[in-house]
Amino acid sequence: MKTLYLDTFSGISGDMFLGLLFDLGVDQQQLENELAMLPISGYKLEVGREQRHGIEGCRVQVHCEETHHHRGWSTIDKMLAESDLQQSVQQTARKFFRRLGKAEAKVHGIDIDRVHFHEVGAVDAIVDLVGVAIGLHLLGVDKILCSPLPLSHGMSKCAHGALPLPAPATLGILQGKPVYDSGCDKELVTPTGATIVAELAEFSPFPAGPLGKTGYGVGGWKLEDRPNLLRGILYSEESSSADTDQVQLLETNIDDSTPEQLGNLLELLFLAGALDAGYVPLQMKKNRPGNLLTVVCRPEQAAELASLIMHESSAIGVRSNSCDRYRLNRRSAEVKTDMGSARVKLIFDGQQFLRLTPEYDDCRKLARHSGQPLQQVYRQVETAAYEQLDLSTKEKIDE
Repeated sequence: MKTLYLDTFSGISGDMFLGLLFDLGVDQQQLENELAMLPISGYKLEVGREQRHGIEGCRVQVHCEETHHHRGWSTIDKMLAESDLQQSVQQTARKFFRRLGKAEAKVHGIDIDRVHFHEVGAVDAIVDLVGVAIGLHLLGVDKILCSPLPLSHGMSKCAHGALPLPAPATLGILQGKPVYDSGCDKELVTPTGATIVAELAEFSPFPAGPLGKTGYGVGGWKLEDRPNLLRGILYSEESSSADTDQVQLLETNIDDSTPEQLGNLLELLFLAGALDAGYVPLQMKKNRPGNLLTVVCRPEQAAELASLIMHESSAIGVRSNSCDRYRLNRRSAEVKTDMGSARVKLIFDGQQFLRLTPEYDDCRKLARHSGQPLQQVYRQVETAAYEQLDLSTKEKIDE
């Protein structure tokens, strides 16, 4: 398992996180190729090296012509859903903007479908958030841990006028998360930065274990009391057997919802952060055919997802049980074929390699571009993986 620890001593923003990912090894050209799948233009991604208090890191700036363009949440969500981005990248990016949309809707007292983003919805923010989703996928990060966040005080100018710091949307996004007073009057934690950690990270002190590679994402502020940097440390956790963690199991029987409603509910559950979800056919009371909905989620998500189930289906109750989950270790690797590159998922029990699985989205893309049947593409990717990768130990794969 590859874990990224975020040391947020000087806050976090979308561009700082993206700079951190570049500093940790994400290839700029590969990320820009993925971003090119979005129907947005008129921007340039500038990636350079800068120092703060003598510490060098990677600074990302998005220069765009579109300075006052507003986009609705539903427009952004549709754009992401219909893109050719990896399915996992799509889901992560859509979750980011859904969380932002909900926060903005609450601040302005409107429905999420009426939310029109300003700074958040501009091209630079879309590039930052989708770029982060792509970068995490390319880097193969399985888990993100984060330190408590330093909040600022003062006033900030935006499209609505002057707003107090922390920004109202930032406070809404970070509800229930550990924070502290930074003593700074500059915005250290932006809504996009708050969204990333609230959606993906667990708050934790430095994890025990051997330190991995360290990177720095550089922010735009030049502060006297601290370097405006986001520090990230990669950890590679080893295990001699399957890992375990605790999850919450949600279940309910549904017998009078339409197939369209059930399909929509499943999509909403994944967007809201469910780890897994699915239906099993049932024969219910009064001889009615029905479905058993089972959802696996993190314990802190259980109440929100149970409420979602009861609002979006005919269910009037949801059963909830805590349970341990056994997991094999996973790693991602990329292989080359005559049709193009594809990622494969490598499965280990501790150090023992068990099997590999080509990534469906990559294979589907290759099949579409090459005109070959999907099954044949799968076989070629599997063959390339066994030829190009040393699968004898997990360490060699990590290299």
